[in-house]
Amino acid sequence: MGESAVQLRDLTRDFSIGVRGYKLRALDKLNLEIPSQTIFGLLGPNGSGKSTTLKIILGLLKSSSGDCRIFGVPAGDRRARSQIGFLPENPFFYQFLTGRELVCFLAGISGLRGGIRDQRVEEVLNAVGMSASADHRIRTYSKGMLQRIGLAQALVHEPEILVLDEPMSGLDPLGTNEFLEILKSLRDQGKTVLLASHLLSRVEEICDEIAILDKGSLVRSGSVHQIVQDNSRLILEIEDCSPEREQRVLEILRTEGIHSLQVRKGRTRLDEVFLEAIKPSGKNEQQE
Repeated sequence: MGESAVQLRDLTRDFSIGVRGYKLRALDKLNLEIPSQTIFGLLGPNGSGKSTTLKIILGLLKSSSGDCRIFGVPAGDRRARSQIGFLPENPFFYQFLTGRELVCFLAGISGLRGGIRDQRVEEVLNAVGMSASADHRIRTYSKGMLQRIGLAQALVHEPEILVLDEPMSGLDPLGTNEFLEILKSLRDQGKTVLLASHLLSRVEEICDEIAILDKGSLVRSGSVHQIVQDNSRLILEIEDCSPEREQRVLEILRTEGIHSLQVRKGRTRLDEVFLEAIKPSGKNEQQE
């Protein structure tokens, strides 16, 4: 990990409600640092302030008070915006364009020209696994393909930070798994990934650090390992445990004064079973 990619200091945002000027506080003196070269999860229930935080980081909203900096540059500054790629929860793309035309168009908006633009477009299409479908109309794309072409357009100008709002919403388990592998690859390349998601099991699987917001305030933050670790419990896994061996183990534990036991059979996560059954390695991206 290097320097902080995003720094929030006493970040506050109020919204005016009604003609009498009542204030709704969406963020209340939020302090948070997002390390670079990590996958960072921003969590919280609806109305917790996640979307407001993302919009301020993106420069789409200004804070009422406090400070938001992107690699030391104020959010909203042109230099800060150039460092960020964004994929919203429900992106709208021009349906009559092909995927390649869309990414090329947005690369041009980002300032890329000529051969450099064309080379970069090919690189990101390949990185997200959309090369084979790049010349198909966007209106023919599945949800998973739309998310991947959306990721390509967010990456085409080579940002240091990727901001994703519910990126796995609507994806099937296979599409989610492939999307997560792409995000891991981006982190390994030195990118910072900031994602907001309600899929807590997948967030726990992929994120290095998380922050939990509630009613505009930070309630928990830190590494996933530290937050979910419970030092008061020990989980013991035994392979090839017959009923007879189980009874002997329980008797030994009871002789040590351990009487409150919860014995559960081992299990595999359902998404792991699904992925094993589907065997995604040979799947054609056009069949999603």
